[in-house]
Amino acid sequence: MTVHVNLSASEIAERLQQAGSSLKDETPYPESPYPSELLPDAPRQAAVLIPLLKQEEQWHLLYTRRNATLAEHSGQVAFPGGRSDPGDQSPEMTALREAQEEIGLQPSDVSILGRLNDFLTITNYRVTPVVGLIPWPYKLHLASVEVSRVFTIPLDWLIDPANYEVRQRSLPPSYGAVSVIYYHPYDGEVLWGASARFTLTLIKSLRLNGIDT
Repeated sequence: MTVHVNLSASEIAERLQQAGSSLKDETPYPESPYPSELLPDAPRQAAVLIPLLKQEEQWHLLYTRRNATLAEHSGQVAFPGGRSDPGDQSPEMTALREAQEEIGLQPSDVSILGRLNDFLTITNYRVTPVVGLIPWPYKLHLASVEVSRVFTIPLDWLIDPANYEVRQRSLPPSYGAVSVIYYHPYDGEVLWGASARFTLTLIKSLRLNGIDT
């Protein structure tokens, strides 16, 4: 059965705050599926913006497809974001700066609603996902060197467990396999890996697993 998300922006911000307050960090990266021996070095700081928007009275998340020529995560579906610069004073500043550079989203047009817990990626980034409300429609300007396409997916669709599955993906020899989330294709795109984990953690934080919506 389809679950419709009827939360207001203020309710989303409140639930994100509640989720952050109740989180108990027993390990540095509680959402990481990777063995600590695989990534022994200190992770590099990074942040992504999870852009939330209203389209035809429904909540959507905005994603990018990374350029196929990039050195890391090439061709993958992702949220705008990247490595923190020395001058960045917070994950929010990193996420907003990267979103402006990649898709032309002006920081003054984004209302920050909250953030998720940090994640550790297979490329050894410590990523902070920042959730921000953006106006829509919006005239974006893509940095073609980094971004091939921008598109949105309805939150109602992302919530439905019938639209994603968990697969086993091999790690380097001696490390076995790791569980990876794969969404079914939407608008010709496949959301998987770290961005899918960010998405499902947002859904969990907003308590949108089919109840209390």
